[in-house]
Amino acid sequence: MTYDLPGDDYKMIDRPKEKTTNESEYTCEHATVTKSTMGQIPEYSMMGLSEWDIFGDPTFEGMTEGDDVIDDQSELSNVGVILETSPELTTEDNKTFFITVELQDFIEENLPERQFVLHPLLPERGLAMLYAGRGVGKTHVALGISFAVSAGGEFLRWRAPTARRVLYVDGEMPQQTLQERARALQAAHNPDIPLDLSFTILSMDRQKLGRNINLANPVHQAEIESLLKNGDLLVIDNISTLVKGGKENDAASWDVMQIWLLQLRRRGVSVLLVHHTGRGDHARGTSKREDVLDTVVMLKRPDDYRMEQGARFQVHLTKARGIAGPDAEPFEAQLNVSNGKAMWTWSSIDDDSTSKIIEHTQAGASVREIAAGLGLSKSAVQRAQTELRASGKL
Repeated sequence: MTYDLPGDDYKMIDRPKEKTTNESEYTCEHATVTKSTMGQIPEYSMMGLSEWDIFGDPTFEGMTEGDDVIDDQSELSNVGVILETSPELTTEDNKTFFITVELQDFIEENLPERQFVLHPLLPERGLAMLYAGRGVGKTHVALGISFAVSAGGEFLRWRAPTARRVLYVDGEMPQQTLQERARALQAAHNPDIPLDLSFTILSMDRQKLGRNINLANPVHQAEIESLLKNGDLLVIDNISTLVKGGKENDAASWDVMQIWLLQLRRRGVSVLLVHHTGRGDHARGTSKREDVLDTVVMLKRPDDYRMEQGARFQVHLTKARGIAGPDAEPFEAQLNVSNGKAMWTWSSIDDDSTSKIIEHTQAGASVREIAAGLGLSKSAVQRAQTELRASGKL
């Protein structure tokens, strides 16, 4: 058997275990690899299935046309989850199908340095999640990150070293609101820096009536993948509207998405998931979503927040793989839209608390009142006042 793919023009076509006249009786326990020029299989036209993209997927390395792979998932929604291969898929020298490396060889290997999509938040081929409560500002932040990445610019305390393609999939926002926010971001861009964006928006609000997006469906995953290239950033805003794979608290319901995210990472795509806050400042639903992520960012309103302040929030990294020191410290950010321009300001939470302690102390507030208003202990307020008086700031 030959174990070299003849080229990159191969795709996996899912096919029913046995053909019936009732489309609900189709099962998908087997798949075959065949040339991508084959076109859509007629009996699948009613189900909306066509060729299955496996470009660059190491799972299928060594398979040739006609080789079978086994998928132990019987439901159509799990067709793309290939969990085991035929036992005969071994190399000619009887090595296993899976690639291994000896520890010493691995230590001495000259691997390419991992670059950043957005430093230090999101590494290249990285997976991250941004979550917040309703109306806090998570879409503002997700759009700001996306614009910075596509422009090779900065957003809040983060910097994109180089411009990259961005695909922004929005499942919730009316397109008029999305357009207004995009215009405000572009209007605020430094006119001295050339703007050559590669920023594509896939808005649910622009789709035909009756057409939905479900990224737990391998067919829809394949459609998204067809829009992506190596090095791109995919933003999914948000999980609750775009991923319909079972109960939110069920860890197993995330399996299909997790396998897809890891596959995207192997293909060189970085992903930012946008989600909602649940109980106790945690992301809503199963914590399994965070297992393979590099970074998890939580936005929360400060204790002294007022509704007229709009998008004002604290930024906390609740998971920060490879991020330490000042980069991992929380900070406060606020959006102000003036003359159609989205202008962001930010400061460390300590700096912000210090300025408020000065303000309230000079206004005659007691230590108890200041502590209650800022969510600090009385001893912390007293210590800060002592240091401020010693430095002449109070």
